[in-house]
Amino acid sequence: MGALDYISNFCTFTSTRRKRKPMQTVEIKVKMDCDGCERRVKHAVTSMKGVKTVEVNRKQSRVTVSGYVDPNKVLKRVMSTGKRAEFWPYIPQHLVYYPYVSGAYDKRAPAGFVRNVVQAFPASNAPEENFVSFFSDDNVHACSIM
Repeated sequence: MGALDYISNFCTFTSTRRKRKPMQTVEIKVKMDCDGCERRVKHAVTSMKGVKTVEVNRKQSRVTVSGYVDPNKVLKRVMSTGKRAEFWPYIPQHLVYYPYVSGAYDKRAPAGFVRNVVQAFPASNAPEENFVSFFSDDNVHACSIM
């Protein structure tokens, strides 16, 4: 086997092809006022290499792009249309423990969304979770205080 391994080192083919980008979804916030704005943004992103689907929601000012793309390049392409754009800064409100903490609530956010900030989530050593484990509704004799 030693001779075959030695010869196979000369016969190996190294690919110069770059690694393919992973499939991902990029959400961008873009202010669009009319059908022309929507069409311009959609056409700019659709013409990119690796884009599979483009969804434009003018009511939420949101563009969702799926495909084998780089998020920064998608953002740059949307900004090249002359529109102010940023990555989608919101998360659904039902996923947040404290949606009205300062910085999380944004009156410009679409209905049911809040900003993604660290203060909106409880600390990992939250005391209220420790107190919940003292009592059990399933077993009334499992009170750990008595």
